[in-house]
Amino acid sequence: MRERPNEVNLDARRSERTGFSEVIYCPGKSDEQLEGIARALRDVEENVLFSRVTKAQHELIASVLPDAELHEKARLTGLRRQKSPHYAGAAVVTAGSSDVPVAEEAAVTAEYMGCDVLRLYDVGVAGLHRLLAHVGELQAAKAIVAVAGMEGALPTVVGGLVSCPVIAVPTSTGYGANLGGLAPLLTMLNSCAMGVTVVNIDNGIGAGYAAASIVRQLHLFARGNRE
Repeated sequence: MRERPNEVNLDARRSERTGFSEVIYCPGKSDEQLEGIARALRDVEENVLFSRVTKAQHELIASVLPDAELHEKARLTGLRRQKSPHYAGAAVVTAGSSDVPVAEEAAVTAEYMGCDVLRLYDVGVAGLHRLLAHVGELQAAKAIVAVAGMEGALPTVVGGLVSCPVIAVPTSTGYGANLGGLAPLLTMLNSCAMGVTVVNIDNGIGAGYAAASIVRQLHLFARGNRE
C-alpha cells in the first residue's frame, strides 16, 4: 500500500525572512488539511492569518484554536499572538461601499502586521468632494491602498495628490463591461500618475501586505537612525 503524501508543509520560518508568517489560503482546502494546519499553529507566538474563510471553515479552525478571531467582512480568520507596535501611516480608501470587503481584507491584514490603519470608504470620483475633504490625511500617509471597481479611476486621482506609494486594487464590482474587474485593472495599469502600482483583482490581502511592509520598513529605518 502506497504511503499517503504529506499534503501540508507549513513554512515555519517565513516570518524570519519576510517579517510575517505564512498566510493560509483556505479555498480548496479540505477540513482535514485545515485542522492539521490549525494544530500545527497551536504554539506559535506570531500573528497568523487564514484568508478567504467561510463561516464553517472558521468554526473548524476555532475548534482547534480558541483564540481565532473571525473578521467576517474581510473573510479573514486571525490569531493575535503579538502586541501591535502601532506603526502609523497606512491608509485604505475605497471608491464605493461595494468595495469595502476587499478594502477590509487589506486593512485587517495591515493591522495584523502591526499597523494602525486609516479607513476612508465611499470617497470615489463620482463625488470628488468626498475625497478632497481628506487630502490632509492622505498626504500624511506613508502608503495608501486604493480600492475601486467600475472604471477604476480612484488610484490615479489619489496618486496625483500624494507623495507616498499608492497600491491600487481593482475589484470585480460593476456592470457587464466591468468584465469581472478586468476594466479597472486595465485602467490602473495605464495610470498616468507616478507611484501607482497594481495588484490582482480583488487582492486586498496582497495590497494590505505590501502597504504594511512599506510602513514598517520606514518605521524601522527611522528607529535605526535614532539609535
